[in-house]
Amino acid sequence: MKIIVTGGAGFIGSHVVDGYIKAGHKVAIIDNLSTGFRRNINPKAKFYQADIRDLKRVLNIFKKEKPAIVNHHAAIAEVVKSVKNPIPTFETNVLGTANVLLAFGKYGKGSGRKFIFSSSGGAIYGQPKKIPANENELINPLSPYGLSKFLGEEVIKFYSRQYGFDYLIFRYPNVYGPRQNPKGEAGVVAIFSDLMRRGKRPVIYGDGSKTRDYVYVDDIVRANVIGLRKGENDIFNLGWGKEIKDKMIFDILAKELGFKAKPVYAPFRPGEVVRISLDAKKIRKAFGWRPKVEFGMF
Repeated sequence: MKIIVTGGAGFIGSHVVDGYIKAGHKVAIIDNLSTGFRRNINPKAKFYQADIRDLKRVLNIFKKEKPAIVNHHAAIAEVVKSVKNPIPTFETNVLGTANVLLAFGKYGKGSGRKFIFSSSGGAIYGQPKKIPANENELINPLSPYGLSKFLGEEVIKFYSRQYGFDYLIFRYPNVYGPRQNPKGEAGVVAIFSDLMRRGKRPVIYGDGSKTRDYVYVDDIVRANVIGLRKGENDIFNLGWGKEIKDKMIFDILAKELGFKAKPVYAPFRPGEVVRISLDAKKIRKAFGWRPKVEFGMF
């Protein structure tokens, strides 16, 4: 099967590319390398350095590749930056997504055309009434980033109807693992680990009680591989359904790395969710998927 993966030089996207190639598929990557790296690119994949905001360029790539599947990971995934300046996030995550959909609708080939999207269960529900949150929870994002992901979902549904291809939306938890960039805003595991290795004290925003649902990247890849053959026009949470506090992340990593200093505490940042974990019973029933690697097992 021919697949285009946007954001395929990034943290999660590059692992998805590896999973698809290992499964025997032909993969082309679109990435502008703004947050991705050439070193992440699988040598068996075709690579196009391009920005999804450039519709003409995206159309030309799709005209040449004619994919049966699109896996769309390209995005700006920074909550705090989106609060300070939302426009770049909307341009990439909403308009950029529309460009990819237009190109796929026009040039995608095959009877089983499908658009797979990485949304954010950690951001779009806001502060849910019930934790773990399931897919029926009220959408109530606290940041432009969370809103951009929900708008992306709606644009996908619209063009799926317009062009007659299937969609599959995964609402991700906090993902961690190899290749995660410690220099970005997202990725507390990579950020804390990098600072500790350099003898610097990580910053915890708030009092350490903020919670997230952490899933290892290999488990996320497994869902994306299964999603090539299962899941039509549906939305699934991915997660353990377990809350892990920021301070717990610090303590586990500090013990693992032999870091003795205490964290620095700073004020809570606008736009960030206080508590979240994701109920993944729906995908467990539909796909037989459940995470395998518990945090702290690495």
